[in-house]
Amino acid sequence: MFIDEVKMEVHGGKGGDGIVAYRRELKVEMGGPFGGNGGKGGSIIFVGDEGLSTLLDLKYMKVLKAKPGEKGKNKGMYGANAENTYVHVPLGTIIYDDDTNLIIADITRDKEEAVIALGGRGGRGNMAFATGVNKCPDFCEKGEPGQKRYIRCELKILADCGLVGFPSVGKSTLLAACSAAKPKIADYHFTTLVPQLGMVQVKDGRSFVMADLPGLIEGAHQGAGLGLEFLRHIERCRVIVHVIDMASVEGRDPYNDYLIINKELENYKMNLSKRPQIIVANKMDLPQAKENLAKFIEKTNLEVIPISAFTKDNIAELEYKIADLLQVTKPFSLFEEDEIAPEVTYEYKEDEPIFKIEKDKDGVYNVTGDKLYRIFQMTNFENESSVNRFARQLRSFGIDDALRKLGIKNGDTVRVFEFEFEFIE
Repeated sequence: MFIDEVKMEVHGGKGGDGIVAYRRELKVEMGGPFGGNGGKGGSIIFVGDEGLSTLLDLKYMKVLKAKPGEKGKNKGMYGANAENTYVHVPLGTIIYDDDTNLIIADITRDKEEAVIALGGRGGRGNMAFATGVNKCPDFCEKGEPGQKRYIRCELKILADCGLVGFPSVGKSTLLAACSAAKPKIADYHFTTLVPQLGMVQVKDGRSFVMADLPGLIEGAHQGAGLGLEFLRHIERCRVIVHVIDMASVEGRDPYNDYLIINKELENYKMNLSKRPQIIVANKMDLPQAKENLAKFIEKTNLEVIPISAFTKDNIAELEYKIADLLQVTKPFSLFEEDEIAPEVTYEYKEDEPIFKIEKDKDGVYNVTGDKLYRIFQMTNFENESSVNRFARQLRSFGIDDALRKLGIKNGDTVRVFEFEFEFIE
């Protein structure tokens, strides 16, 4: 089964908790704190695998969690770091953050790795908090939560050239004639429902990857037919091979077919209209083909390569032409130069503030913030010393001053996530 888009939830592993421990050995007076730090949580890493061609393995993997780090140990020993979780994906996979639509990674090389969800660091044991003032702290730190993300994976196949054209113009037959690929061939529309790849070996030793892509129809850029499913996969192709049924077997005008397909490519953007295009007049072994070809050249004044994919006539010339054009064509940007992508953006985004304060209708001051929440999760509220340390952290972030500016009074309630505190001057 060919799957080219999946959505899933990924969680980096939680860091291991630090521990509170003390050194107790014979003849060692006042040994002091001896609790070690927790180990780092495992990260989720996607790896490019040239042996894969579909995202089928991820389709039913709705939630993926990495392993947590080990707790700290006595004698100041660190807990073990958790192993990373590796997910193999086919080359050409783009991973998006589904909440922001930002690209996290674009995997195009074999064994290329991309960290998708980072594991949390281990919490510090009480040994790490020892100072000249507090020589024997009785608190530790919980492990940091791992990064949580909702992601969308899209596969855009890696091919040097792509065959485009209306359904039943002979694209699958052409791929079979040029390579060892065996796509499904039949005399009805949309025989090809998923992209088919074939390695083409030119007689002079050069080679390239050719993609047979599902047929286009008018309105494809708006999703008609298999339009969007098809157009996604041509984005990486450097050369477009436009196959036209020059024999007009289904009664369509070859010139109109040419105009419609190019209009769809232009409307889809992604620089498709700027890519070099080879016009192929197929089915030249049938009646009316030569007459239609003459009319087509007269209207367009374009170079056209006449072939018959069925009889393999003139296939070698087409292969040479594609190989020559690929040698001088560099990869294209996926966006127009003057276009700001509405869905995918690489703009720098400033970090959000550590905290936000809002006064609820019940008069409670509600303190929130993603960064503050991570610190909150790493605090052990069952330990009084840890709670006092958390209060000092709030003060150092400027939360106390911000509350005073909002008009808080002595005795008012401050809610920090699941806990409520009384404000005391």
